[in-house]
Amino acid sequence: MRLLAFLFAGLFGLALAAAHARDYKAGSLEIADPWSRATPKGSSVAAGYMTIKNTGSTPDRLISGSSDVGSGFQMHEMKMENGVAKMRPIKGGLEIKPGDTLEFKPGALHVMFVGLKKPLAAGDRVNATLVFEKAGTVSVEYEVRAMGGEPGHGHDMPGMKM
Repeated sequence: MRLLAFLFAGLFGLALAAAHARDYKAGSLEIADPWSRATPKGSSVAAGYMTIKNTGSTPDRLISGSSDVGSGFQMHEMKMENGVAKMRPIKGGLEIKPGDTLEFKPGALHVMFVGLKKPLAAGDRVNATLVFEKAGTVSVEYEVRAMGGEPGHGHDMPGMKM
């Protein structure tokens, strides 16, 4: 009986992990784990994160995007300069060279959903479209995590230390 319970728990865990997997493909580009954070009431912007890997033999470029939660979509870079965090929009898109991975993460590269129609809450989904120079357009869904959410922690059980 224990073996059956263990087997059931393992299969349930695998099914749950597969249901939460948010990976997308556009040509030779692999887009993994798009996510965002919940926003405070009154916020007009939210950041989006993901990784984009180029498995092909030619470079590609993320040139633009859009989302259903706001009026604009921008790519930003954040850097520390003399102890001050500075954020600036990226003009002309972001090149992804063959074999390279772009990592959009807090405190670094990220996308901005601008002109939010309403605050984002944990558990929400943000439908977005990414536009690449060669691979074309791909629809992705960003998972909205808690305000303190981190990459790879969106599926943890609340209150559980993993």
